[in-house]
Amino acid sequence: MMRTAILIDGAFFLARFRKVYSDRDANDPRVVAKTAFTMAIEHIRALDRPKDALYRIFFYDCEPLDKVFKRPVSGSDIDFGDSAMAHFRWDLHDNLRRQRKMALRLGRLADRGGEWQLKRNSLLALREGSLVWNDLRDDHYELDMRQTQVDMKIGIDIAALAYKRQVDQIVLVAGDADFIPAAKLARREGIDFILDPMWQGISSDLNEHVDGLQSVCPRPF
Repeated sequence: MMRTAILIDGAFFLARFRKVYSDRDANDPRVVAKTAFTMAIEHIRALDRPKDALYRIFFYDCEPLDKVFKRPVSGSDIDFGDSAMAHFRWDLHDNLRRQRKMALRLGRLADRGGEWQLKRNSLLALREGSLVWNDLRDDHYELDMRQTQVDMKIGIDIAALAYKRQVDQIVLVAGDADFIPAAKLARREGIDFILDPMWQGISSDLNEHVDGLQSVCPRPF
């Protein structure tokens, strides 16, 4: 059996997209969805496997937040469901569903009760003194949001693929160490586990618990 499953952490993929695919339109959902598919095919080629060895591509993301909140300084309303990012995400998910061999796995965004927090750059500016508290505006803040269920779904899919012997190889496109337990489980079950960090540096812990690194996207300089 030669079957490879490609698992893509959507938030990580989108964060790296602009850096590694600088010649492509990161604001076009069709381009981004097609790139996710072609990147999976490139992995199959790089592994010297036939195209029909691709078992399935799993893309993990969250539905955009569709709520109205009060801005932290002005108190005016902001509709996150009508934002450019929300429309992009919905269009992206629709285009991903149209891709062959693609399975879309959706978690959810938790808004943490509508709490606002200072953006990192704003906090640094306050510390350095280039920004003072009285000059803070709405755009210095961001809503405190956390994605939920995504990591759990990735872990469950890895376990299911391994225990059911549906594949003999898994390629995970991700960049953090949250998936070490799942990677260790898959390797114990005899799965060849490959990590694609899209040329991002990774921790030594993560490197230790995978069978190899393979990035097929253009390397940024």
